[in-house]
Amino acid sequence: MARVEGHAKPPFSQLKQLLEDKIANGEELGACIVLNIDGTNVVDIWGGHFDEAKTQPWQSDTITNVWSSTKTIATLALLVAHDRGLLHVDDPVAKHWPEFAENGKESVLIRHLMSHTSGVSGWEDPITAEEVMDVPAATARLAKQAPWWTPGTASGYHAVTMGHLLGEVLRRATGKTMKQFVADEISGPLGADFQVGALEEDWPRVSPVLPPPPFPWDFSKMDPNSPLVKTFGNPPLDARQALLPEWRRADMAAVNGHANARGLNRILSAIPNGGTVDGVKLLSQETVDLIFREQSDGPDLVIGLPMRFGIGYGLGGGGTAQSVPWLPTEKMCFWGGWGGSLEVMDLHRKVTFTYVMNKMGEGILGNSRSQEYVQLVWKILDEQQQGSEKL
Repeated sequence: MARVEGHAKPPFSQLKQLLEDKIANGEELGACIVLNIDGTNVVDIWGGHFDEAKTQPWQSDTITNVWSSTKTIATLALLVAHDRGLLHVDDPVAKHWPEFAENGKESVLIRHLMSHTSGVSGWEDPITAEEVMDVPAATARLAKQAPWWTPGTASGYHAVTMGHLLGEVLRRATGKTMKQFVADEISGPLGADFQVGALEEDWPRVSPVLPPPPFPWDFSKMDPNSPLVKTFGNPPLDARQALLPEWRRADMAAVNGHANARGLNRILSAIPNGGTVDGVKLLSQETVDLIFREQSDGPDLVIGLPMRFGIGYGLGGGGTAQSVPWLPTEKMCFWGGWGGSLEVMDLHRKVTFTYVMNKMGEGILGNSRSQEYVQLVWKILDEQQQGSEKL
């Protein structure tokens, strides 16, 4: 059995034990968890297997496709560009990308793209997975569409399109592609093991994802014009596409980031720590605060669940508390990836939690394992806080 490596400071040894138990009983194949408190990693653990045949262990530097966890870095890139004055989240998208104004989208703002409220959550005309991976052509198609609802009035999860849309805005405003910008301005300065796509030299350490159970929807029995069907059904998502060279080479910052929990945590810990990681400043506190400007709070037109979105992330409280009741509800932002990877930034406690795995589970917002890890971590944090209050 591949054991769990790394360190977990007391009292978080319980978390290491929980991960060990889930690997031993087969719930997990390979996984990693990092917990950062006030700028220090108090948990950095990994274990299990790299491959389904269990011929290789999951190593310290193993990475995998993290699906929508990529969005947490893509939106951070836009916030970095905002902080540097290269764009403003309240700018109309068309200020930087004039072609986007077609078909009634002239009022769409950058923050609408960042909060899933732009009305461009999918492709209007039939499109194949191969065509989606041709990012310039697929992005040009989005520019021509009409929004599917009035921009800014509701969220509808931009499952795949978010990366194409934000990537084009960033490229127009900064002259750098999303891939380049993240590498040069975020991952590079921090020494963070995160990249949009994956360089070919890193492919040997990319653990292949195991597809999850099928989605719980039968599209054939649903309204073909609903945002849910049009977003998730065109093209149908197939987790095995993440194994393709074309996927790894594409610049799709909604879905094809490659990282582990340590790489994600290294970047995202900037949010609970005033925008700075080990002296490297990504954001001002003023820009961090922008994340918490509520953009929507109600039923998401694509996910179908009540969600509360700020600028770039899901927020605690409101509809989120109904849909994901196991998350902390104080000043917190979060998101995760298809199959269960998860990132929680708790500003109330200056905590950053990240979890990445290769065996995808069912569920849209986290899987049953991510739920258990989060519940255990915040139970321990609350017990610690209560203990210190009694002293």
